[in-house]
Amino acid sequence: MPETQDQQKFVYDFTEGNKDLKDLLGGKGANLAEMTNLGLPVPPGFTITTEACKVYLASGEEPPALRDEVSAHLDALERKMGKKLGQPDDPLLVSVRSGAKFSMPGMMDTVLNIGLSDDSVAGLAAQAGDERFAWDSYRRLIQMFGKTVLGVDGDLFEEALEDAKRAKGVTVDVDLDAGDLKRLVTEFKDIVAQETGRGFPQEPREQMDLAVRAVFDSWNGDRAKLYRRQERIPHDLGTAVNICSMVFGNLGPDSGTGVAFTRDPASGQQGVYGDYLQNAQGEDVVAGIRNTVPLAELERIDKGSYDELMRIMEILENHYLDLCDIEFTIERGKLWMLQTRVGKRTAGAAFRIATQLVDQGLIDEAEALRRVNGAQLAQLMFPRFDEEAASGDTVRKLGRGIAASPGAAVGKAVFDSYTAVKWSRSGEKVILIRRETNPDDLDGMIAAEGILTSRGGKTSHAAVVARGMGKTCVCGAEELEVDTKRRRMTVPGLDGKDGLVIEEGDVISIDGSSGKVYLGEVPVVPSPVVEYFEGRMHAGADDADELVRAVHRIMAYADRVRRLRVRANADNAEDAARARRFGAQGIGLCRTEHMFLGERREMVERLILAHTDEEREAALGALLPLQKDDFVELFEAMDGLPVTVRLLDPPLHEFLPDITELSVRVALAESRKDHNENDLRLLQAVHRLHEQNPMLGLRGVRLGLVIPGLFAMQVRAIAEAAAERRGAKGDPRAEIMIPLVGTVQELEIVREEAEKVIEEVERARGVDLKLTLGTMIELPRAALTAGQIAESADFFSFGTNDLTQTVWGFSRDDVEASFFTAYLEKGIFGVSPFETIDKDGVGSLVRSAAEAGRATRPDLKLGVCGEHGGDPESVHFFHEVGLDYVSCSPFRIPVARLESGRAAVLGR
Repeated sequence: MPETQDQQKFVYDFTEGNKDLKDLLGGKGANLAEMTNLGLPVPPGFTITTEACKVYLASGEEPPALRDEVSAHLDALERKMGKKLGQPDDPLLVSVRSGAKFSMPGMMDTVLNIGLSDDSVAGLAAQAGDERFAWDSYRRLIQMFGKTVLGVDGDLFEEALEDAKRAKGVTVDVDLDAGDLKRLVTEFKDIVAQETGRGFPQEPREQMDLAVRAVFDSWNGDRAKLYRRQERIPHDLGTAVNICSMVFGNLGPDSGTGVAFTRDPASGQQGVYGDYLQNAQGEDVVAGIRNTVPLAELERIDKGSYDELMRIMEILENHYLDLCDIEFTIERGKLWMLQTRVGKRTAGAAFRIATQLVDQGLIDEAEALRRVNGAQLAQLMFPRFDEEAASGDTVRKLGRGIAASPGAAVGKAVFDSYTAVKWSRSGEKVILIRRETNPDDLDGMIAAEGILTSRGGKTSHAAVVARGMGKTCVCGAEELEVDTKRRRMTVPGLDGKDGLVIEEGDVISIDGSSGKVYLGEVPVVPSPVVEYFEGRMHAGADDADELVRAVHRIMAYADRVRRLRVRANADNAEDAARARRFGAQGIGLCRTEHMFLGERREMVERLILAHTDEEREAALGALLPLQKDDFVELFEAMDGLPVTVRLLDPPLHEFLPDITELSVRVALAESRKDHNENDLRLLQAVHRLHEQNPMLGLRGVRLGLVIPGLFAMQVRAIAEAAAERRGAKGDPRAEIMIPLVGTVQELEIVREEAEKVIEEVERARGVDLKLTLGTMIELPRAALTAGQIAESADFFSFGTNDLTQTVWGFSRDDVEASFFTAYLEKGIFGVSPFETIDKDGVGSLVRSAAEAGRATRPDLKLGVCGEHGGDPESVHFFHEVGLDYVSCSPFRIPVARLESGRAAVLGR
């Protein structure tokens, strides 16, 4: 009998779960349960499941059984703690925190100190022996609850807090005394009443229930949806809610809160990494509002807690077998663990940590490969700043912060998210500058090339989110004074140089690897990882850094285990040679139309304007030796590896002058009575060849059928080039690909003509060239009749760019500029179908065509040559459907190699 809502269990005590229940308990709840099971000091509590959230989001109401389940767990928690929620003389206080399956830092809601009220604040003060602490906790509750649960503008609370500090003549919260905070609580309650029309709720259970609903609602908040789109997290997972008994880091100098990493998330180095803040609570560290001290300072402040934390960090890393990110609070010398998770890390750290853990015997090579990905490798291949140029006289250094997320970013300074998004949509590259970021800045952080903050450390919101997104970030550049209202940043005078004001729109450069900030654009140089792929740096060399060695080891393993071969899209010998250095195992797409550009365009014009067979044959004869020479160079660069040559595909009018430009030229010439016969003929040809929708017009195989001798000339050039390489003791392996076939009859006609030409060349040269002929599958009809087409094809190459256009009915050049942004924002696309294969539509055609083709011809070679061949997620799909190879641009070859290996180990 299926489980009904009434039978379902919606609440789990921390003692009941484990780390494998992330789907049900969310990452935070599952890991709190796991730490509880390990006997670590976790404050008691319970988790409301993601299933309860899904019911609430679908129906607008909580499951009927949820309230009683929560009440039972709350009763058990109260018995364990020996006090009741909000009890006036000794209140139990709880935190209500979100926790989805995948980490979404700062994107959903948290409320601390639930249970405090006018009645219980005095009881808390008496129990703690600290009146200031009690009023500070109550102030924090009203501020958090007002903003996240009641929807009050958070700036109203911040402005009141700033006014209180100004009136007192202090700059930090901790210098406000109990009387100041008591007055602030009254002011905060007034703000709530004015903004919501109701008083701040005084009944503890009402506070908790409203906070739970607010967490559920925050799953569909704008910033959460935006983050999920950015990180490709499914929208239907829902969030769990963790209700945890409060421990307090704001009880005085012997208390505090912190974030720790078992390894450096920026570099991967082992050691003590993190931030600590004395006399602070909850989000103070991550928010970056007060500058923290390095975690190592805790040893001096509280050695007992420090030693205990080091012991627990070692337990957690050995248990999770990975870098762990830990949140903790110290309450009067007692250490409490509030959260752990496998930590977000930079791309470089991911590769270093994976190989370190292999060397420590904690994971094997297959697991190391699973833990890195193509997006991280691509990031490591981006250029970095030229250190010599940066230290020269031409560039001014503005300051230095904490290197929070590596990379080299250049852009115009902007001081708010709205401007960052607006300018980036206009094509401007921007650097988002803030005092500190908060979750509302997410859209600006996504739009920016990099992020610079004057406050916060490696665990601040800006740092954590930037690392997760692979964005360059410099945090805590304290000497830079950021004024967001006036949209400027003031730089103090240094080294005899005058101070400087950076206005919005000024270009700056930030180095996320060193933390340095520069005025103007700093030149860039290739990354060490690209130098390694180019063959200019060897992993075994003395000067090879740890990152290059880590990349080499993981790439070597990926190459050993992958089934998919990786080829390049390359049209000339230079690109082919680079592709080979980057690990290409052949060329999957050589676009011959690129060989007709430049000085050769005139020859194509003569072919188009030919009125007689003699004129046409003369034009083709002039092109033949040039084509042959191109292929000789290509076959030499790829000697011993397959080279798939696509015969001419684009419409012929693309080789003619622009119709408007040519019309003006002819009109001006006629007005001067200076007739140019060639221009007139060209204009007539342009009009004759003009098409309303060229993408679906006279192109591909249709050209070969309509223009006699065109494809035959190209096949002859390929065959003669292959024969010439054979004569030079080379090993050419040419594959001839006929584009845009929609029916087997088209392919049969072209194949018959091509085979005759090849036989002629073989007889004349006395060689067996072993050339194969196949087709691109880039039309829905070709995919649907693949079984028939395979009768005349030695191979299929899926042209997924055009297949995507024709399946969706999109003209890519038009739709990407006009409505794709809206489709992405509305969630119609999670990602552009031109970027990642549309598995349900285009992908299903690829799958069925592959199956039908192999049913006809079991030895049919299958590949893909669209841009999807270098996209990580698409590579996994192509592995799954059984293709033999993917082909992509030379620069993406390492990514395709890595992801092909990952697809193999993940599919085991």
